Amino acid sequence: YLPQVIEEFNSAYENGTDPVTGKRLTSSDKKIFVKGEPGSSGTIHSYIVNAVNGINTSQVSKPTIFSPSVGHWLRLVNYETNREVFKLNEAVPTANAPVVMAIWESRLNLIKAKNPNKAIGWEQLLEVLRSPNGWADYGVRDGSHKKIYYGHTDPFVSSTALSTLIAEYFASAKYLANKEDLEQLTMENVKDEKIQEQVKQIEKLIKHYSSRTTEFKEYIAQGPNYLDFVALEENDLIYINQGKTAYKPPEKLVALYPKEGTYVHEHPFAVPYTDWVTDEQREAAKKFTDYVLTEKVQRLVMENGFRPANTSITLADPISMNNGVDPSEPRAILPIPAPETIMTIQQNWHFVKKRGLVYVLLDTSGSMDGQKLDNAKSAIQVFAEKMPTENQVGMIGFSNQVDEITPIDLLETNKSRLLLGLTEIYAEGGTAMYDGLLKTIDIMNERKDADTIRAIVMLSDGKDNRSKSSLYDVVNVLEQLQQSDNPIMVVPVAYGNDADISALNAIARASSTKVQVGDTGDIGKLLEVISSYF
Repeated sequence: YLPQVIEEFNSAYENGTDPVTGKRLTSSDKKIFVKGEPGSSGTIHSYIVNAVNGINTSQVSKPTIFSPSVGHWLRLVNYETNREVFKLNEAVPTANAPVVMAIWESRLNLIKAKNPNKAIGWEQLLEVLRSPNGWADYGVRDGSHKKIYYGHTDPFVSSTALSTLIAEYFASAKYLANKEDLEQLTMENVKDEKIQEQVKQIEKLIKHYSSRTTEFKEYIAQGPNYLDFVALEENDLIYINQGKTAYKPPEKLVALYPKEGTYVHEHPFAVPYTDWVTDEQREAAKKFTDYVLTEKVQRLVMENGFRPANTSITLADPISMNNGVDPSEPRAILPIPAPETIMTIQQNWHFVKKRGLVYVLLDTSGSMDGQKLDNAKSAIQVFAEKMPTENQVGMIGFSNQVDEITPIDLLETNKSRLLLGLTEIYAEGGTAMYDGLLKTIDIMNERKDADTIRAIVMLSDGKDNRSKSSLYDVVNVLEQLQQSDNPIMVVPVAYGNDADISALNAIARASSTKVQVGDTGDIGKLLEVISSYF
């Protein structure tokens, strides 16, 4: 909604009208122009820190107003610059959105049936993970996956992920201390190995991660076979239930407000106290903030699924049970930890997160010759550079036959071998895609890698014409794997216009994933996004 709000604000001034009062401008009134620049909260926070600290880099941002999704980032900027860049008491909430677990109504009802008259939270979600037969013990008989599937984003980039990870630590500390009313999360809590281990247990629910909420909004809409629940802002859940995603959800998603507590993202407007903001700009920022809090704009805020920050406005649709949310929730709001505690939680992320075991399966047939293969190699290099080094990564190629180019190993030590392997690849022969996929699955199944995200990122530009096995064989194996304790996720990438979309869609459905589409122009960016899944 902000682009529309900015446009209307600027238009009012261009027409000689004060957008807040509606009165005509006088000769002493100056016109104000607002320019909006999008960006993730975590990234912009880092760019502001760089600007304040005078770091010589292109990654700087000098906004007049910083509007992260949640005030955590303002605290982190102050802490990382060792100065009060933002006065927290002056940051103005503009739109409220509780962080929720968006869960399928049928799944939540099954959990409630197992826990009559109990509030539901992380404790009950972990019980599904620990149950011997998973969802089958809760009455699921549709042949879907056995384990519970959960997803959240990157806490260095995403506000939802950061709040969710803090909440996981809070829930773990409460559980281990047997204290429902734990007043604050401390550095001692975050460094406690038992609490870290409990957070790891929660992270074991993860099917995959992502750097952005955008992917999860689209992916969870595919239904319970893809994800059981995902951490989202409440407005994103409403967006899905309103049918605005590419996929129409097969049933209603509902908001679970964990009994242990959650955060409300207030989308504050904060003006930095820095040399790049003048007094005149500060006054202009206040005027724009006042406009955003007007009844007209706040009703637009609510139409977009946010709760108005202007408390004079009564909650109404779409903030309703019809859209899967409860206006009376959340009942438990978590306190905000000290910024040094928040930063330590971020720094511990690579320790508690679920590890990835990932094979890149690359089409090296003759049709990949030239720029297509060159760009694919460059994209895989980006994939390896962006992937956390704690993950294990390998590479297999397929043409007339299937060859393991780089055996899988810890990326920290395997990256150089992976990059060397890329230099030795050339395009020739046919396309044994099905054989390549089945061989990769066999190699992964020979390993005993419990509690990892097992995945194959398969890039192909054409139809299979060399395999001894069939699409039926591949689909059958993948469907059986979904019932195992540690399924393998295949992410098919249709590379170029000649890719066999029909076969790739069948593979994606059997693996409860989605076909990604790329070409020589954007394959690098696509694989960079996919690297954030692990």
